[in-house]
Amino acid sequence: QVQLAESGGGLVQAGGSLRLSCAASGRTSSRYAMGWFRQAPGKEREFVAVISGSGSTTKYADSVKGRFTISRDNAKNTVYLQMNSLKPEDTAVYYCAATGDFTTLWIRGIADYWGQGTQVTVSS
Repeated sequence: QVQLAESGGGLVQAGGSLRLSCAASGRTSSRYAMGWFRQAPGKEREFVAVISGSGSTTKYADSVKGRFTISRDNAKNTVYLQMNSLKPEDTAVYYCAATGDFTTLWIRGIADYWGQGTQVTVSS
């Protein structure tokens, strides 16, 4: 089992920045692909970004490309999401996810493990 714990959410003005962290514990593995998803009120959960186990490959949703950066530190079992130039439409609960298959996580949004989520609110 792997436990994921997100942190770093909060309230920020439009144009501001936040950095989310996702700490993994338990039977962690650097082979796991890790990703970030988000769910706004009344909407379905959507893909934000994903990173391969080695960190060499990343993918982003078009809506965040150029503004968000996903990274990982395997020595710390932690994945990060640096969010810049935030917009009110970025407001959502952000979830961290982990799975053994990069493409499954990226394309299908299916993960073996999910965190509890952290709220990000961007005011206009």
